Amino acid sequence: MFRVTISGAFDGLSEAGRDAVLAASRTAFTEEGTFTHDDALSAFTFRCQVPAGPDDGEAEATRGALAALDAHGLPYRLLRIAVTDMRAIKIRRKGRG
Repeated sequence: MFRVTISGAFDGLSEAGRDAVLAASRTAFTEEGTFTHDDALSAFTFRCQVPAGPDDGEAEATRGALAALDAHGLPYRLLRIAVTDMRAIKIRRKGRG
């Protein structure tokens, strides 16, 4: 599983687009993706969770996240993309007493 964070700016957001962004505004990572945004709805952060195949890397995760962002049908400009491979995250558990 990958978690992808895309930072960008909306480019000429319509009233319907504004409503769509507000409806998808949450902080969770989902496969459909969620938005956080500034008060003016100009800058945004899009959080997306992308399933990972055994040979998938950051390029595949980025393509999947951009496809999820494009599925929202909103005009945007990209600023930055960050990919975290959750398969590489190690959880350290505290030892019991």
